[in-house]
Amino acid sequence: MVRVSTEHLDVVIVGAGLSGIGTACHLERELPDHRYAVLEARDDLGGTWSLFRYPGIRSDSDMHTLGYRFRPWSSATALADGPSILEYVRETAQEYGVAEKIRYGHRLTRASWEPDAQRWTLEIPGQETLTCSFLLMCSGYYRYDQGYTPDLPGLDRFGGTVVHPQLWDPELDYAGRRVVVIGSGATAVTLGPAMLEGDGAAGHVTMLQRSPSYVLSIGRTDVVAQTLSRFLPRAVADPLTRAKNIAQIIALYQVSQRFPRFVRGLLRKATRSALPEGYDVDTHFNPSYDPWDQRMCMVPDGDLFRSIRHGRADIVTDHVETFTETGIRLRSGRELEADVVVTATGLNLQMFGGAEVVVDGEPVHLPDTMAYKGMMLSGVPNLVYMIGYTNASWTLKVDLVAEYVVKLLRHLRRSGLGVAVPERDPEVEEAPFLDFGAGYVQRSIDDLPKQGTRAPWRLAMNYAIDAVALRRGRVDDDAMRFVPAVTHAPEAQRAAG
Repeated sequence: MVRVSTEHLDVVIVGAGLSGIGTACHLERELPDHRYAVLEARDDLGGTWSLFRYPGIRSDSDMHTLGYRFRPWSSATALADGPSILEYVRETAQEYGVAEKIRYGHRLTRASWEPDAQRWTLEIPGQETLTCSFLLMCSGYYRYDQGYTPDLPGLDRFGGTVVHPQLWDPELDYAGRRVVVIGSGATAVTLGPAMLEGDGAAGHVTMLQRSPSYVLSIGRTDVVAQTLSRFLPRAVADPLTRAKNIAQIIALYQVSQRFPRFVRGLLRKATRSALPEGYDVDTHFNPSYDPWDQRMCMVPDGDLFRSIRHGRADIVTDHVETFTETGIRLRSGRELEADVVVTATGLNLQMFGGAEVVVDGEPVHLPDTMAYKGMMLSGVPNLVYMIGYTNASWTLKVDLVAEYVVKLLRHLRRSGLGVAVPERDPEVEEAPFLDFGAGYVQRSIDDLPKQGTRAPWRLAMNYAIDAVALRRGRVDDDAMRFVPAVTHAPEAQRAAG
């Protein structure tokens, strides 16, 4: 008979990125008696910020809201570069004692809920079996091993270099070369100006887009944060800066949704003033959708506009007809000569890092579930997932959910409960999980859970509403079913035949 060691933990966190580290810090601070571990499939923490290495990688949200509420971002820099963000995450993990709880090279492939035992059994190839009472999925919502590349006719004929930002080759030499960046999102507007900086700068960069995005210039430095830090202690200045930025985000989104024509006009006017006289703003910076129906691209100190003014970058709005040996022929008949093509064409969505979730022997089919408070799934016990806002900083929602998890775990322990499972109300109508027009969302919307048409099944996508609901709301509401905890005999080993 073979004895197989099985470790049991109170909580397992999947993913050591911005979400996972922040959530673990909440556990360390608020629930030090809970045994937990952080599973990370890769060999480094940081998630996005250690994976992406393309030139100019930076935040597309201001750092005073992307940073953790419990450990404010200390610099006045609003849009920070990737290495600075990674260092911030590393320092946070060290400061709160989370670093030693991370288990690298642990890729979760299957999580099975056992109702009688009230625990998750986690399958991790190459590792011993692990069980836990509560599972926190903090692995983001995109595939880490590949990005999205559409069908590009004739790509195999191209004699130059093709690279996707998610798989950037740090040895790629583009100095003095003609670069075409395909895409119009945050990555594309970052890459262009960045590849034109320094001694190894590209000769020229063309951003090729099928359709434009809204692009808003914001200051690289938050002047209010800088001023407040001069005259006030950090304990006062940091919360004030964060509150100011949250209010700005909410106001911009709400005004955009209620008065789209007005906001479109303001953006058009600002863009026109930042570009050369006579520039065709209506072709290259006038999307067909309303402001914030998709995420708005932020550029620090107007660097994209400056590159265009100086003639080192340009934007072409057209469709790829085919690649040629020396570049790209467009549907209009125009040809773009290129030495390097960067396919900044987006992400592939993937829930739970690709792990299979099984409840009582039945695989969970996500489209059959409904999202509860944007963090749990109907019929799936003791599992919380972290997905941030699409219209604001990711971490704003993660911090709120982590606070809620702490409150829920306390309630379970104090009340002698072992299971918390949202139960779907059959009278609540279904709606798409994300009301968001971005291509990477629309490509996968049919594979995602549903949301409902009213609370707690509706995703607010509004920090102010969520802050009240998650911080002040009851955990024992009518949609949540609880089950008393079963008593487990201590066991360090299990027998396997």
